[in-house]
Amino acid sequence: MKLGIVLFNLGGPDGLEAVEPFLCNLFSDPAIISLPGLLRKPLARRIARRRAPLARTIYGHMGGRSPILEETQAQARALETLLAGEEIEAKVVVAMRYWHPFSDGAAEALRRFAPERIVLLPLYPQFSTTTSASSFDDWDRAARKAGLSVPTARICCYPRNAGFVEAAAERISRTMHDLRPGFGYRLLLSAHGLPKRVIAKGDPYQWQVERTAQALVDRLGIKDLDWAVCYQSRVGPLKWLEPSTDAEIRRAGRDGKGVVVAPIAFVSEHSETLVELDIEYGKLAREVGVPDYRRAATVSAAPAFIEGLAGLVRRALASGTWSSDEGGRICPSQFGRCGYREEA
Repeated sequence: MKLGIVLFNLGGPDGLEAVEPFLCNLFSDPAIISLPGLLRKPLARRIARRRAPLARTIYGHMGGRSPILEETQAQARALETLLAGEEIEAKVVVAMRYWHPFSDGAAEALRRFAPERIVLLPLYPQFSTTTSASSFDDWDRAARKAGLSVPTARICCYPRNAGFVEAAAERISRTMHDLRPGFGYRLLLSAHGLPKRVIAKGDPYQWQVERTAQALVDRLGIKDLDWAVCYQSRVGPLKWLEPSTDAEIRRAGRDGKGVVVAPIAFVSEHSETLVELDIEYGKLAREVGVPDYRRAATVSAAPAFIEGLAGLVRRALASGTWSSDEGGRICPSQFGRCGYREEA
């Protein structure tokens, strides 16, 4: 069978000159700023101009560009290789939401490949209207534009996927292997934040993040583990999910605790891990008296994670149009914006 697989991710600027247009694309997304286009697009341009100088400084710490594309391409190659041994001729393409390569290019590449089936696989383990749903909507537009009409299965979420959890737990265990004696440590499971009003509208992201955290703690199996879920990357004046990661680092400093911070919503290294967690929060930890600060790596292309993605693809092919890691809908009924749909 000829199978097309689309890996969705956020994307990131490939040079300092791309920072402002990347930000403009981000804030132009109606899933991010829910205003009519006539208001949203000029506002997005203003926000992008205002934030671009700081953002360029951030990307300057990474050599002037984001590594997220290379990381995502490595995941795509590993998944393609793994599926090649299963009588599947798979072509895995990357569709970034806010910078190249966009969904348009991915759709055109699959049109030329002429697959019999397509599986849409967001690299967001936890569903949100601001990430996976936005990527699905953009794909639908691009597929129509390319004249790509192929039976398509969508994977909405996989917050407790065994491969994802195993890979993340291995990264954490490796980081905790040689902790310094003489004081205790707190494990901070850090996810990207969202405004509380997004969650209040029925978005299941926070609920799914908490499921990931509990699955990780269970997999680690550390007796009397001191841990907390927290949220990073807050911007703007709105109230965001709490506790914030910086607040938890300050609390650890007051408690005299060392910190191991692990990203649990990011599956690849980029500005929020390499700069925000490593540099900015590392500096904060020193300032507030955290005796030791360490950060676990993202799962990237860890074999367990890639096997988990392959399992998701297999399940999607068997399920039809929509699937989660657990088959059907996993969100409680109060989450009206759950990503799972009974039919396409």
